[in-house]
Parts: sequence; C-alpha cells; structure tokens
Amino acid sequence: MGVDRYRRLRGRRCLGAAALVVSGLLLAGCASMPDSGDVDSVNGSPRADADSQVRVYGVPPRAGEQPREIVLGFLEATTSDDPGYDTARKYLASNKQGTWNPSEVTTILTEPPQVRVDRSGDREEDGVTISLTGKQVARVDAKHAYKPDERPYDNKIHVVRQGGEWRIDALPAGLVLGVPDFQRIYRSVNKYYFARLGPDQRRSGRSEVLVPDPVYLRKRIDPVTSTARALLDGPTNWLAPVTTTAFRPGTRVVDDRLSLDDSNNLKVRLNSRADSANLAQCRRMAAQLLFTVQDQASATVGDVRLERRDGSKLCGLTREQAQEYSPGRTEGRADRQYYIDAKHKMVSLADSEDEARRVPGAFGDGQARLGSVAVDRSERRAAGVTEDGRSLYVAALEHGSALGDVRLRARTGANDGLAPPSWDGLGDLWVVDRSTEQPRLLRLPGGTGTPEEVQVTGLDGGRITGLRVAADGVRIALLVSKGGHTKLLLGRVERAGSVSQPSLSVQGLRSVAPQLEQVDAVSWAGGSRLLAAGSEPGGLQQLQYVETDGSVSNGSALPGITGVKAVAASEAPSKALVAERQDSIVRLLPDTNWKTVTPKKGTAPVYPG
Repeated sequence: MGVDRYRRLRGRRCLGAAALVVSGLLLAGCASMPDSGDVDSVNGSPRADADSQVRVYGVPPRAGEQPREIVLGFLEATTSDDPGYDTARKYLASNKQGTWNPSEVTTILTEPPQVRVDRSGDREEDGVTISLTGKQVARVDAKHAYKPDERPYDNKIHVVRQGGEWRIDALPAGLVLGVPDFQRIYRSVNKYYFARLGPDQRRSGRSEVLVPDPVYLRKRIDPVTSTARALLDGPTNWLAPVTTTAFRPGTRVVDDRLSLDDSNNLKVRLNSRADSANLAQCRRMAAQLLFTVQDQASATVGDVRLERRDGSKLCGLTREQAQEYSPGRTEGRADRQYYIDAKHKMVSLADSEDEARRVPGAFGDGQARLGSVAVDRSERRAAGVTEDGRSLYVAALEHGSALGDVRLRARTGANDGLAPPSWDGLGDLWVVDRSTEQPRLLRLPGGTGTPEEVQVTGLDGGRITGLRVAADGVRIALLVSKGGHTKLLLGRVERAGSVSQPSLSVQGLRSVAPQLEQVDAVSWAGGSRLLAAGSEPGGLQQLQYVETDGSVSNGSALPGITGVKAVAASEAPSKALVAERQDSIVRLLPDTNWKTVTPKKGTAPVYPG
C-alpha cells in the first residue's frame, strides 16, 4: 500500500491506550484527511493491533467533505471500537441514523471494498451514487453465525446534501468489511446449548449433553455481556433443530454490563421471564452461561449466580457442580492413540511412550485381519473392519475377549466396503457402507444393536466415503465424493420416533472447507474444530484446522506434511496429532516436528471416537 494512501487512512482514526480510553481521552495528533487524490479502497491491514488494550476510534466527518470522503470516512468508522457506532452514524442522513442496524448482517470481502464514484449523469441536487465492489467470501447473520458465501460483490451507497453537507441516505444492510478488519475486530466464541436427543438416549439418562455453537462477536466491546446476550438469543439457525436451551423465550440480561468479580465469579440479573424457573432449570441455565462466558473470559469462571429482576437469588452453580453438564463429558479421556500394525493387529501408545504395544483382547490377538478400527469414548471396547472391508466386529479391549459375531456386512468388497467406523459419546457406533450401487450410512445403537440406516438429505448425487461423528452425537462430518473430488461436509443428526422405533436423519449439509477441492482425511480436533488433510485447486496436500462454521481457524499453522491418507486428533488441544503417511504412522507432539513411531509400519490411526 502506498505511503500517501496509508496516511489518508491513518487520518480517519486514532489509537488510544487503555488508560486514556477509560478517562475518555484520545491520543493527540490525529491527522486530517485530504480532500483530493484518488482512493480505490479502504485497506485496514496496517491497523492490526496485537495489543488487546489498544482501542481504535473513527473520526467524525469534517465540514466540506465531498461524497467520496464521506463514504471512506463511514467505512473507516465502521471498523472502529466504538460500541454503538456513534461516529459512523454521523456520516448518515438524519432519517438513517436511528434506523441503520449494523448487526443486521456483516458482509466479508477478501479485501476492503473498492470505492468508485459513479458519474452516470447524476445531478448534484439528486445526490451522488458511489459503488462498492470486491470479492465476497462470507456473511455473518443477525445471530452472529458465519457462513462461507463466495461471489462477486457490487453494491451502492447514495449520498445527498443535508444542511449544506454531504450525508449517506441509502446504503447496504449492516457492515461491509475486508478480511483483515474482520479478523482484527471479531473473535469466534462457542455458545452452548443442550442436545435434542432421541427417546432412546433420554431413557438412558443422557439428556444433559451440551453442544458448542460457534458465533462471531466483537473482541473488545464488553465481551462478557455481549457473549451472555448472544447466548440468550438462542442457537444459530443451523443448529437450532437439534438443540434446545434452558432459558425461556424472551429471557434477557437486565444488567448493562457483566464482568467477573475479584474472585472470578459471575453474577447475572435476568428479567421477569426467568422468575418462575425451578432449581433444575435454573442450574441448567447457569451451566450454559458458565461454559459460554468461559470462552470469552480472561480467567477461569468460578461460581455463577443468577438473580431475579429485583436482585433476589434465583440459584447458584459452582464450577465443580457445573462439571455435571461439561461439554467434555461425552468426549472421554483420549489417553491413547490407536492404529493397525503391519500384521493387521491393533496397537496403541500414549504421548509419553515411544513404542506402540498390542491391545488386549481379540483385536490385538489377531483373531481378525483388521483394516480400520474405532475405539469407544470409554476406551473399553473397539469396532474393527476387516482388511477386505466386508465385515464389522465389536470386541472388548480386555484380555481373553472373543471376536464374537459379525455386526455388519458390506454389500460390496474391498474397493468399496465399509469405511472406518466412528463412535459418538452416547455409546452409538456409526459406519458408512461405500457400496457404489447402494451406499448407506448406518448407526448401531449401543455399538452392538441392529444396524439402522440413516437417511441423508442434500447429497446431490454425491457418495459418502468417510465419516467422523462428534462426541455430542448431533453433528457429523462427512467426506462426500462427486465428480472426481471429495468435499468435507457437516450435517446435523435429527432424531424422532419412539424408544422402540427411533428415527434418525442427517440434515442441513454444508461445506466447512470450501477452499479445499479435495479432502482426503478428517478428524474432530475440538468442540467446533476439525483437522483436515486436503488440497486447494492446483495445490499440494496440506494438513490444516477447519472450523465447523467454515471460517478460517485461529489455530497455529502445522508443520508441512504430504501424502497423508488418515489423520487423528483429540478434542483436547494438548494431545499429539497422528497421521498415516506412506504406510507409516507419524506423530506430532506439541512444540516438536513430525516423528515416525515404532513400529513405523501401520495404517488407520485414531483417537477414541
């Protein structure tokens, strides 16, 4: 970016240190914006601030500014840390200042929008039309949900004379930001809602499963309060059909500002919609708040106290009591990694071990030549698919266990056959029969029940070739092949029916790695994060983290590796990553590089799940 252009941009805002912000002061020396010279775009990249205590503020319009400068100033002001966008509203005509809703939608472009004054015969008394153009990559809706949406962007802003000054009287909905500003201003936060489980799971007492729902909120604008309010708005549209909330509709936070006290406890006063909540419901509400706010809080949240509108206590929940509802309850411990050795037997190793050892029981004894395995979340049993892809067995991971009966047979052989299976945290086993003629997704209730076919809506002619189900049992990552390429899609598991006749389907398929043309392997790597091995068009394979909403992950870049056929990650970020590469097993421990394990010959690595 040119020096002159940078100076013009710098002239539109000031940086204030935290102490000055508190006292209402700004650093002196804000430059004025020249009213001449060509400006093509508003580029925010030089303003990325590493210090979270620094605040960025827009500058109000100056007298005599021309239409182009008014639009540029407005766009700059929308990228500031002004809580209510008060400065940005000063660029708007009087009839727009109160009606403009910056939270309606956020349109994200690869770069800040290109700004061009249209000279198509506009008379000054009719105003001036200004075009905003660019390449759109995504949108964030009114519920703060991110959705990839690539397309050309072309919109208009109209500027009119008002009281002798130019002001904006028509503009696109919400905000228009470039990726650099979006990443600087916003942060991904997981809200938590309870899973809508089927009658068979509820009967087994599995009704308190919390599911993460990622949204984007402003980083430095009262983060605890904004997070709590976003939680009470309810789940995002995509997740809503498979989750529920303990908060009654219309429940709102009464306090203007929430924060942790000196003991890291949180007190929240709610409106009258919460007054009638009984103790059990109130504790569930408190659990949702604790785990959601924890994602934004800078310290570990201790107790949560919910109050009625009049300030009287509704209920309290300690962090220890909240573990009953912990989102990690269904994930298991993930103490060990597992894979198939050169003799098609199942082995395991822990992060602290350098050499794998055979697991106890049928799968370690060689009672079946294995091609892939899945370990349940308790690490007490495993499911194994034979080397030819035809048969699925389930066996206990204990000495003397027998192979038992075949639980499922594939309709075809090794070229198609059964994909590596996956366990959810509810004890159910999921597997794909990759039959070319009759592909199907199946669930085995309890891991050994009669296989039930699960209908999948929205495949559009694609064929499922792999899966990984989330611990919560309501989200499922699918590898779907079509037209010579395999894409990574995320679906939600919708449950209905009765205890004796449950009905499951996968709905709402959406691409979560649209930039990858080919995805070769996937694993869950956190509550709302996946690890994928794939390649962009014309590029080499790479291993990268992918967020479940399709946004760019803030996880650190991984050391380069190619030729990956399978990957395994734990929901716990401190655990090693494991991959199959050239019929060998390699592992990436924290702060190290990839290293081959012993015995190095092996395939199909997995963590429990």
